[in-house]
Amino acid sequence: MTASIAEILAPRLAPLDLDHRLQLVRELIPGRIVFTTSFGVEDQFITHSIFTQGLDIDVATIDTGRLFPETYTLWEETEARYARRIRAAYPQAAPLEALVEEQGVNGFYKSVEARKACCHVRKVEPLSRLLDGVSGWITGLRADQSAARADAPLIAFDAGHKVLKINPVIDYTRDAIVDATQEFSIPVNELHARGFLSIGCAPCTRAIEPGEDERAGRWWWEQDDKKECGLHVGEDGVLRRGPGPQPAPEVFG
Repeated sequence: MTASIAEILAPRLAPLDLDHRLQLVRELIPGRIVFTTSFGVEDQFITHSIFTQGLDIDVATIDTGRLFPETYTLWEETEARYARRIRAAYPQAAPLEALVEEQGVNGFYKSVEARKACCHVRKVEPLSRLLDGVSGWITGLRADQSAARADAPLIAFDAGHKVLKINPVIDYTRDAIVDATQEFSIPVNELHARGFLSIGCAPCTRAIEPGEDERAGRWWWEQDDKKECGLHVGEDGVLRRGPGPQPAPEVFG
């Protein structure tokens, strides 16, 4: 896979809705394609599209061991709704044990470096195993989630993982996706209704305040306004960017 493939596919994907974007991705990208879900509202929207269309796309998640009980409940509900199993990747035991031995069970609160070390062991390394041998990686990134994600591309070559990375709802608004989940009775995390718009590990997520962006509740004790766990950034620590987002397409239009 090369960056040129992304350049060719981007203009073909741009005018399509989610269903047709996923169809085209599956049609034109050979090999295994994996969608990594954290069970957020946009991820549930994508999961619904993959499963109801019967697309040959693996749906997987990273169980960090520190997720909310509500997330595990939604995981079970989603598998029951679509009669499909969602594959899980877990942190490796030895590095996790060493991390807790070094920094303590909640050591990630002590510094940005400690938090990133925890994210690496619990999330980034398991992701690398999920993406091993994969041709395409689908995510639920949206441009309006935060300023750091505003210019993320619809599709790009991720040099770090050597995979085509597709963000099929990057130009959708949260409202459009919420409307779709209601229209199609897609199960969503009950924490959303309590102000948790972006949901990660329980110790690292709080409900947001009025006027805050969606991801303000993640690692709220840190001052950096471009906080990321490491799943979607390059070696320089910067989120991969591309052309600015286009107007959101009609949902299932």
